[in-house]
Amino acid sequence: MICPSSSDEEVDDVQQQQQQAGQQETSSGGGGSHHHHQSANSSEQAVPASVTTASSGGRSIKSSEGVAVAAQNGSVTSLGGASPSPSIKSSEEDATLKQQREEEEGRRMRLQLYVFVLRCIAYPFNAKQPTDMARRQAKRSGKVNKQQLQTIKDRFRSFLAGETQIAADEAFCNAVNSYYEVFLKSDRVTRMVNSGGCSASDFREVFKNNIEKRVKVLPEIDGLSKETVLSAWMAKFDAIYRGEEDPRRPSNRLPASAASELILSKEQLYEMFQNILSIKKVEHQLLYNACQLDNIDEQAAAIRRELDGRKHAAEKIETQHRFPRFYCRNESEEELQRLYIDELRQQVALLMNNLESLPVSRGSSGRNYHLPGSKLSSLDSTEEDSLSKADVILQFALEVIVVEVQGLKSLAGSKIIYCTMETDSCPKLQTEPVEASRPIWNTTGDFTTTQPLPQVKVKLMTESTGVLSIDDKELGKVVIHPTPNSPKTPEWYFMQVHKNSADQQIRIKLTVKMERPLNMKHCGYLWAQGRSVWKKWKKRYFILVQVSQYNFVMCSYQERKAEPYEMMQLDSFTVDYTVPELDHEGGRAFFNAVKEGDSVMFASDDEQDRILWVQAMYRATGQSHKPIPPTQVQKLSDNKQDAPITQFYADRARKHGMDEFISADPCKYDHSSLYELLQRLTLDHRLNDSYSCLGWFSPGQIFVLDEYCSRYGVRGCHKHLCNLSDLLDRAQQGIMIDPTLIHYSYAFCSSHVYGSRPDGIGTVTMDEKQRFDEIRTRMKIYAMDQITRFRYCFPFGRPQGALKATLTLLGRVAMDEDPGPESGREAKVRELVRHCLKEAALVNYTRVSDYAKFDEMDSYKKLQVIIHLAELCIDVLQQNEEHHFESFEWYSDLMVEHSETFWSLFAVDMDSVLEKQQPDTWDSFPLFQLLNDHLMGDERLKTGKFHSHLRDTFAPLVIRYVDLMESSIAQSIDRGFGKEVWDSNQSINVIASDILWKLQALQTFILDLHWPDTIFASHIEHRLKLTTSDMMQSMVARTLNRFKNLLQSCRISLDFRVTSQLCQLINVAIECRNQSQKICASGLDASGTQHIYHAVVDEILDSAFTEMQSLIVSKFNKVLEIVLSKMSRYDEGSFTASFLSLTKPGMELAVNFNQFVSINQDVILDRINDEVFVNSVFEKWYNTALKIFCDWLNLRSELQLHVYQLKTLIKVFKSFARDFALQGVAEIKTKTHTLIHKRLTVEEATASVTIGSLGNNITMKESDDEVGEDD
Repeated sequence: MICPSSSDEEVDDVQQQQQQAGQQETSSGGGGSHHHHQSANSSEQAVPASVTTASSGGRSIKSSEGVAVAAQNGSVTSLGGASPSPSIKSSEEDATLKQQREEEEGRRMRLQLYVFVLRCIAYPFNAKQPTDMARRQAKRSGKVNKQQLQTIKDRFRSFLAGETQIAADEAFCNAVNSYYEVFLKSDRVTRMVNSGGCSASDFREVFKNNIEKRVKVLPEIDGLSKETVLSAWMAKFDAIYRGEEDPRRPSNRLPASAASELILSKEQLYEMFQNILSIKKVEHQLLYNACQLDNIDEQAAAIRRELDGRKHAAEKIETQHRFPRFYCRNESEEELQRLYIDELRQQVALLMNNLESLPVSRGSSGRNYHLPGSKLSSLDSTEEDSLSKADVILQFALEVIVVEVQGLKSLAGSKIIYCTMETDSCPKLQTEPVEASRPIWNTTGDFTTTQPLPQVKVKLMTESTGVLSIDDKELGKVVIHPTPNSPKTPEWYFMQVHKNSADQQIRIKLTVKMERPLNMKHCGYLWAQGRSVWKKWKKRYFILVQVSQYNFVMCSYQERKAEPYEMMQLDSFTVDYTVPELDHEGGRAFFNAVKEGDSVMFASDDEQDRILWVQAMYRATGQSHKPIPPTQVQKLSDNKQDAPITQFYADRARKHGMDEFISADPCKYDHSSLYELLQRLTLDHRLNDSYSCLGWFSPGQIFVLDEYCSRYGVRGCHKHLCNLSDLLDRAQQGIMIDPTLIHYSYAFCSSHVYGSRPDGIGTVTMDEKQRFDEIRTRMKIYAMDQITRFRYCFPFGRPQGALKATLTLLGRVAMDEDPGPESGREAKVRELVRHCLKEAALVNYTRVSDYAKFDEMDSYKKLQVIIHLAELCIDVLQQNEEHHFESFEWYSDLMVEHSETFWSLFAVDMDSVLEKQQPDTWDSFPLFQLLNDHLMGDERLKTGKFHSHLRDTFAPLVIRYVDLMESSIAQSIDRGFGKEVWDSNQSINVIASDILWKLQALQTFILDLHWPDTIFASHIEHRLKLTTSDMMQSMVARTLNRFKNLLQSCRISLDFRVTSQLCQLINVAIECRNQSQKICASGLDASGTQHIYHAVVDEILDSAFTEMQSLIVSKFNKVLEIVLSKMSRYDEGSFTASFLSLTKPGMELAVNFNQFVSINQDVILDRINDEVFVNSVFEKWYNTALKIFCDWLNLRSELQLHVYQLKTLIKVFKSFARDFALQGVAEIKTKTHTLIHKRLTVEEATASVTIGSLGNNITMKESDDEVGEDD
């Protein structure tokens, strides 16, 4: 096939333009015309690694012809005209010419390298495109660049601003906002995007991890699982991430990032390495056709020649003693030299076995033959296997198509005719019967035969209609002897007919196709004569048969015979063109096959056939000498299209200067340097594609690189050393490289250098050892730098597992450096990690604290900055815990040290800010609470160095604060309760409320500190409880004293009212009782002793309440006694009774007393806040007042009450009982109440007898049921 990259006409046109441009450059001082002149010698020169090409850095490549071209270019340039400014212009011209020479040398080197790569792709026999690499990178996806990151930010900003149509609840919006603020806006993410290590899957995984934590703490909802919420949120996230793209719209095109990870075809690999090596389409077309990449026989022959050359190169090294310098561990130099030669031979033997293991084709015998000259043959058998004739039996597929028949003139048109087809050892086939008037079939017959020269018979038959006829009548037949070279187009054949037949000119149109088996490489008629076979000069039918990859047989066949008549194995033969032999009759174009002790002369009838035979035998023999035809064929024959086409492409490649690259001997090139260039360019191409590869090659790239190494003998250690050097170069340039990949290559090199390879000890050259030591040092520095900057090299734990792999890599490198015992090496690794984490603490804190500039701030602003800085530091450590702590699971104690070091750096700034704070200011306590709450929640940092420092720093402040608060509260009590007048507009005294609030707030504040030292915390708590208890006792005592004083100052009369100050004092006591259960609760002191602080306060309060109740009830009863004393003046027999009766007194005294009772009841109810206290006062007041009533009546048991006395008592008694019943006194009708009721009832009855009704509706009749009556 022809490579479809470009047409032949385009190649010619472009190359003609390039040649014209090259001629112009040559006339003006260029050196392009010398290339073709030097192409004959290019394949004979090795490529020393000395001069750097324009496209590669580091280790370089140079070819001998490049030096010659440069010299010739320089000589041509020196013939140029004079310059007006010789010094300046000559230096500029020299620089320009030097650059042109370097560019030309680099282009030629890439072309030569591309030829080798083409052959690796065209016929691979060692490597396959791996599929595990695609699985390893399955979670990776397309690379996110700067523009895409900005687009993603804009999409999430639009969602948060409500500019999208995506419906979301508040919880999801909060999650997206946190993701946007913390992740997307982070400069670490921007840095990771710039390094090329950020993929779309990273963005998705970070959000998923974030919402999993959020959804986990959400309450359960019936009918809605948390998994459903997660999937719904992720679907919304994907919609925001895609923007306006419709997720239901199918994508018709595979993304480029995913396409590169698939198994690529040969055409795709060709195109990829064209881009990698900067090869033009035209150049590829020329090389593709001239190298015959579509001809597997040519490629297999090239491999056999290369392997033969490598065998001879190994022998040459051994005989000439041209060994590289070896790194000696415990072996001698002679042992290493022998081992080196064995390695070379084993490599060649392995490649030969790989080539031999490839299936040749269908039709081969399936027998295994050993490789000539390989060690396997000497190990498995003692003598060489010989082929028999049965081993080269071929199978051919014959296809016979009967189209139509002409010339049936005498046969009636209604006659039925048909055709039969037969060949040897195959069943006869028959076409469908048709009428003679339309003898057309187009029927195909398929046969399989083992005869290279079979005989095919086709007969034309007609059905016999006679009664006695048994067989059908034969009208004619034709006999054909097809070969694989026979035409495949329909042809007319005259049929053999009987002499008596009326139709003598019957023709039949047939197509006879004989397919050649794949293991038949060429066939045709040749004249031949040899010494041991074909001893007579005679024309025979020959077939070149491939039995295996290394066994080819030249066989001659006779007609209708399956086995060859004579055969000759082509091992060790050399084929070449020869001059015509005059003594041989027959044959025009001669060639021969010669080996030591034997030779065979061949001749064909035309030149084209000879070229094809020589090319086929040249591939089969594996000889190093390439036969060159003495004449060039200029025109193509229509029936021999395959014969000259390869020679035509070779001539055209030679014309365009490509022949030197095609004919170059791979064994004479320094493939180590070539591979280094190829790998470097491939890595550059890989890192620049749209896939987030992290340095991993694609399957197609790995396949080509591995095939190149195997085919051209690049040592595995050199391969991985080159890869390590390139990866470290890219990593130091800020490109994200997967440390697992670096570790993979380093492990191979380490096992090779230190002799721990699983396949045994191999030789190590001094160059490999020196380069390994250099790379190991670089790798150690790189790994330590990555771990030191782990927060910024692996932001948010991405790429996943990269930090853990870096730690493993550092451990491997450090342990390789130290040959001591394993325990000592592990300790060294821990010291390295400890040093890195210590430096990491400094790096992380420096980055976080960059914004904190304390120079031009006052103390308050500095304190606010340090509080905000503490919040940022907490966020940093929490992110380390969340994203990186798992990677340091083997060094968890070192991570704790890292955190302590981080906080110690913060402590320096914190102490400097606290030192400049004003004395007795408490704005720094939020800082302590923030830091202490974080440290108390971390079991690893709790009671650590920084926590202890924080505790020691703030302990004096806490003690000072408590001292001042106690003093302030005590002063408030003294000043507040020492006032003579209080504001009567408030129900609770403001001073008392403020004192109680301060006591409670002080305890709450100390409790909220969560002091880390339990002993100190217990001491402070005990102290505050005692202080609170003492102060409440003082408040209660002062309240009671003031209550007594105020109550004593009140005048006893019916105008007496409970004042607001009295109510405030009662409410203060009530509030103290309410708060004592909270702020004087029981607890333990520093020694662990249980204390019930509120018990003493409760006893004092109970005593105070009892005394207050007694005092106020006593005041009320004194008013009642005054009323009763006024009524005592109307006692029977008294001196004043007769005088007072004349005044006819009214009911004013009863009314005034009833008002006194009701008004004071209302005041108590409205202004005292404790219902229990109020009920207790009312009950005590009611019972004591009834007792006074009863005692007053008992003193007058022998006397009859005056009418005025009776009426006043009835009115007062009934109203008094009714009022207290309304206020909720439970037991109204007590024993005392019954006695009073009976006495008043009797007195009323007595008075009704003497004076009649009392009047004014005053009566005791309905008093039993009239508790609520209104007078």
